[in-house]
Amino acid sequence: MKPIARTTLKSLWHDADDREVRLREIIAERLAERPPPAWDDYVVATYFFAFRTMKLAEAVEEISYHATIGVKHPPAGSLLEQCAAKAAGVDAFDRTGRIGLLHVAFPLKMMLSPDGRLTSCDLLHTIAGAIIFDVYENQDSRLIALRIPDKVLRTFPGPAHGPQGVRQLTNFSPSQPAFGTILKPTAGIRPDEVGSLVEEVAQCPLFLFVKEDEDLYPNLDYSPVAERTRRAVAAIERARNKRGGLGLIFAPHISGAPHEIIDTVNAVLEAGASGVMFSETFAGGTVRMVREATKHLKAPPAIYGHNAGIGVKTRAIWREVIDLLARLDGIDFRQTAPVRPGTPFLRPYGAEWVASENVLSSALPGIKPTMIVRAGSLDQGNIGLNLADAERREITENVLFLAGSAINSIKNAKGKADPKLGAEAMSQAVEVHHAGELRDVPIQKHLAALAKLAQRNKLKALTAALRQRYPDLKS
Repeated sequence: MKPIARTTLKSLWHDADDREVRLREIIAERLAERPPPAWDDYVVATYFFAFRTMKLAEAVEEISYHATIGVKHPPAGSLLEQCAAKAAGVDAFDRTGRIGLLHVAFPLKMMLSPDGRLTSCDLLHTIAGAIIFDVYENQDSRLIALRIPDKVLRTFPGPAHGPQGVRQLTNFSPSQPAFGTILKPTAGIRPDEVGSLVEEVAQCPLFLFVKEDEDLYPNLDYSPVAERTRRAVAAIERARNKRGGLGLIFAPHISGAPHEIIDTVNAVLEAGASGVMFSETFAGGTVRMVREATKHLKAPPAIYGHNAGIGVKTRAIWREVIDLLARLDGIDFRQTAPVRPGTPFLRPYGAEWVASENVLSSALPGIKPTMIVRAGSLDQGNIGLNLADAERREITENVLFLAGSAINSIKNAKGKADPKLGAEAMSQAVEVHHAGELRDVPIQKHLAALAKLAQRNKLKALTAALRQRYPDLKS
């Protein structure tokens, strides 16, 4: 086989993440000094562009032509002119004028329905269309920010519950750490197995939320979602006396062809589901459709907008833009990532992580916040770090700590996966955090210190979990 040239290999090994981190730093500095404008009758989109030949100042006419009216030089005062995009600011990074930030104002005149509403799907196909991402001239392009007028923001449904409402549904106090878990095995399970798994979870009052995995499809001949839901709800009811008055939201996974979605949602709600989960990244418009269809209910389902695969979008659209639109459409829960030492396990991290959590929880007119879900290798070894971070930032009320394999895959002395043991280990880790003994331990030394404390205090469940999660950990 023909060898690959060294220079070619070097280009293939280019670290896009390193470039992205630096790009975010530069853009944050420049936007802090010169933020994008806010115009009442326009949605203002901010882009980073690196053009091959065209200058930033020349690009707006092309964007307007392809993304709005399809006409150049519309007559002054005409409807065409009122529906055309226009420049809202340019920040060139160098003398070429071909790389930097471009603010483009898209008129509400071309977007809004008669009742003043707008959908995220329509907004994206206009501001993130082919002229932005598909033409060769654009060597690099990113949609990095979006400013939507308050009057339009208020027309979106937003979350039915948000963190405060979720806690009211389940009787979790604002200061009480809220945990969730994921059913495992994640696929190839029948309704009776779902019921058994949920019953094990429900017996632990640590949990506010339990969901199915996105790889457990709803319409399976051996595992129909309505029957899974009935079994899960019955299991929760049987465990009621062990929960000290705390509720538990169960969210089955909803997917399928568009014409099937509402029927499936209605079926699980009739079976007693208090939540629903969508793979929101690949289900454009589904969250908004279900949110609108259920908002008349006395207790609408809490919507988990699972973001598996969001990376295919964040290569072009910054995560905080995607998360903003998902929040506006009505998600109550959204995954970010846990605090953990060492190399990140998954995105987001760094400035992207902060931006995502900020856009999910910051104040928006008429829109409730979305509950942040710390998930993805969240476990007994780093839960203390995440609790400390939430407390320091005063967002404990807004965070759900979601652990899947750290709960459901911890094995007991017989070598069998034992969710009860995993939950006990998590409870012990939470107690260690609240005791404050590791408060001043640096993040890189936290895990070793926690393991030693667990052994010293004979916390057997926690010790077992740490050994299984971190087999290289020296005891």
